[in-house]
Amino acid sequence: MKRFFRGSLLIFLVIAVMIAAKPTLGIMSEQAKWTQFKNDHLTIHLLSEDTPPTMAVKSIVNEFTAKTGIKVEITQTRLEDVVAKTILDFSAKAGDIELIYTDPYQILSPFHGHLADMRKFMNDPALPKIPLGLNDFIKTDLIAGGYMIDKDRLLGIPYDCPTMIWIYRKDIFLKYKDKFMADRGYDWTPGSNLSWEQYYEIAKWINEHVPEVKAGTGHQALMYDSLQCDFSNVLAAYGGKYFANDQVNLWGSNLPGKCMLDQPQAIEATRFYKKLLSIAHPGSTSWDWNGLAEAFAAGDIAMAPEWHEFASTFEDPARSKVAGKVGYALLPHGANGSKNHWGGTNISINSYASEKKQKAAWLYILWATSPNVQKKLLLRGSTPTRYAVYNDRFVKQWIKFKVNPIMESLHTVTEAWKPENIFLRPKTPYWLDVNTVVFTNLSYMLAGKLSPEEAMRDATLKIDQITGYNKMKK
Repeated sequence: MKRFFRGSLLIFLVIAVMIAAKPTLGIMSEQAKWTQFKNDHLTIHLLSEDTPPTMAVKSIVNEFTAKTGIKVEITQTRLEDVVAKTILDFSAKAGDIELIYTDPYQILSPFHGHLADMRKFMNDPALPKIPLGLNDFIKTDLIAGGYMIDKDRLLGIPYDCPTMIWIYRKDIFLKYKDKFMADRGYDWTPGSNLSWEQYYEIAKWINEHVPEVKAGTGHQALMYDSLQCDFSNVLAAYGGKYFANDQVNLWGSNLPGKCMLDQPQAIEATRFYKKLLSIAHPGSTSWDWNGLAEAFAAGDIAMAPEWHEFASTFEDPARSKVAGKVGYALLPHGANGSKNHWGGTNISINSYASEKKQKAAWLYILWATSPNVQKKLLLRGSTPTRYAVYNDRFVKQWIKFKVNPIMESLHTVTEAWKPENIFLRPKTPYWLDVNTVVFTNLSYMLAGKLSPEEAMRDATLKIDQITGYNKMKK
């Protein structure tokens, strides 16, 4: 009988401890959630492309360490190096890079199975919640950068949102406006009311009449991802597209359908692109987005399609000869309107990292993408990905009065994000190979080795083989 009572008492005590422990998580203070790893001496690693948002967050990351006790080592490098290092970590299942700048096309699409599902952190009562919830993030950024096919599996939180727009020298366009109008009969002030053909005409006119610059236009036409990005603005404006399945552009798809680069709209766009590059700065075929930005900042070109976040470089007198002289507008239109290439990226967690470090990484993501931090980073040249920041009364004033360089471009960028103006490239596991075919054939075309028709028809055949469309058709 004594043994029975002792056993019963022991069971009772175990149950009591369990009951007592369970609600403790529920009443865990917010401060305790943020400081739970303070004495664990944790260091986590963020691998990112060298972008203005990462430069900005690096300048204040010590605030996160002070808040949580967690150190963050940030590595900034070229996008191709981010992709290569991420692939190596995934292949070895090392988990050494806890936080990844997850390019939607080169990392998320082909390697989404290696990323942690954000829902497990969102549903963990021992971790803080997302301030204002997921609905506060710009919808396009959230979906295009955070999901791959599965609409229930969130793989990243919006981190940056670079978008290609028309950058130009305001001083040159103002100085020569009347002379150009007298010659050509229309106002050349940049904007989506002008066509790509007019953009070409303007660039050619500047080549012939404006000694202040070496060329009217410049492009990121290096045989690399940048060439595909530059070309895509024209392709989409002319009504062309990469694949038949439109679902591939937002949520992503394993079945993108037939490649559409051999269609009339795509062929027409390619012909025009070759013509445009024939009068562009000769350095264009050796520039990616960084090279183009350096040339523009040096005062070598009058205008270009470029990622808007370089505004922080263009408006910095220490790094730019054109500070205070730069204008921003939507890209020119084609038959399908103005299409401005979105290149946003979310930040993700490596599923091979330890559970403790994954949770520490989640704390970093919450902090770095929170409204308060995004508002602070805006003043350092980063573009917010949250509605709450744009709706903030102080931010509205900052944008209105353009209190820092990035503000100069935000009016245009928010217009570029509207559904009728934005372009999203395909999100498919095959994109790395597809992208290589596209920029390789375009590069051969620009070098005179292929005609526009040959370049696109050859690309279509190769891409249909890559995706398996030819086999499915049979």
